[in-house]
Amino acid sequence: MLRIDLLPWAKARAHAAPIRFAVFVEEQGVPREIELDEMDEACVHAVAFEGDAAVATGRLLPDGHVGRMAVLKRWRGRGIGSRLLERLIEQARSRGDREVALSAQVHAVAFYKAHGFREEGGEYREAGIPHQAMRRAL
Repeated sequence: MLRIDLLPWAKARAHAAPIRFAVFVEEQGVPREIELDEMDEACVHAVAFEGDAAVATGRLLPDGHVGRMAVLKRWRGRGIGSRLLERLIEQARSRGDREVALSAQVHAVAFYKAHGFREEGGEYREAGIPHQAMRRAL
């Protein structure tokens, strides 16, 4: 049964970091040295567990940005990313945020549109990957 925990970085790191390295560094070629950053300490981290196994993660920054959304390859296509994103949006709403924003990889724009996000501005590159800024009012 899928469970999504909201955790501070001190508790999330052991679960979230390996997922982020597998997805962003190993699959997508993001430089390892930039994957974990100084913002991790300030974020609320969502970690999805199937049983005892951590299978997905994402984070909510203090300014209302959602980031580092990652689902392990073998767990994709099961709605886990949607549930994780909605949990982060609920957290933003509960703490009083008026909107959430994110930097979507271009291949994931349709996913975020399905969750009520709208595109802002043009495409740009981040860590060598095409991205699109998106925003959703709460």
